[in-house]
This record gives sequence, structure tokens and C-alpha cells, in this order.
Amino acid sequence: MPQDSAPVPGVERPVVTALDIVRVIVLVLAMASLALWGFAAWALPWNILLGLGAPLIVLLVWALFLSPRPVLRLHPFLRAAVELLIYAGVTVAWWSMGQGLIGSAFAIVAIGAGLAAGRRTVS
Repeated sequence: MPQDSAPVPGVERPVVTALDIVRVIVLVLAMASLALWGFAAWALPWNILLGLGAPLIVLLVWALFLSPRPVLRLHPFLRAAVELLIYAGVTVAWWSMGQGLIGSAFAIVAIGAGLAAGRRTVS
């Protein structure tokens, strides 16, 4: 299949940076962490509800407020607060499972990626 590299009028391709890739990985790890927390930390009727519900809530919040084309646009500081709440929830989930080191490492990477993205957005 031939690759046509000629620009198409009216079509603008997004530029994907390494920071964007790191943020996607952090979001996927956050959802996987909450699913693990839900399935592993709770008894049978609650583990199914929380194992499926917690990642779905994070996905819904991301789609509403944090996605590249959000449904509801927020001020950058409120956007950062929502993102921080998600990361804090994942960190607390790791701590509640007795994995404080993993939770702290996740928090450092996630907050660092969020700060770098926030600086890029503001400037």
C-alpha cells in the first residue's frame, strides 16, 4: 500500500510527543491499578462492582474533562485538580493493598507527567 505524504487541505494531523505517550501509559496503568484494587481488595459481591466500576468511572471522568476534545471544557487549574484526584485515588488504592512503594512511584511519575503537560498547556 503506497504512502502518500502530500498534505491534504483542511486535514491537520496531531503531533504526538513522548510526553503524550507517557500520559497515555499513566492513564492505562491507573485504570488497570484500580481494576486490580477492586478485584483483589474486596470480598465477592463488591469486588466485581469495584473491579469494573472504578476503571469505568475514571474513563468517564477522563472523557468528560481530560480528553484532547473534552465534553466539558475546564479551566486548566481545575483540569489539573481532576487529574490529581485520579492519581491520588490510584496511589491510595496501591497503599491500601500494602504496596506503598508502587503507589509512591506511580504518584511521582503521574504527577511529573501532569506537571510537564500542564506547563506545556499554559505556555
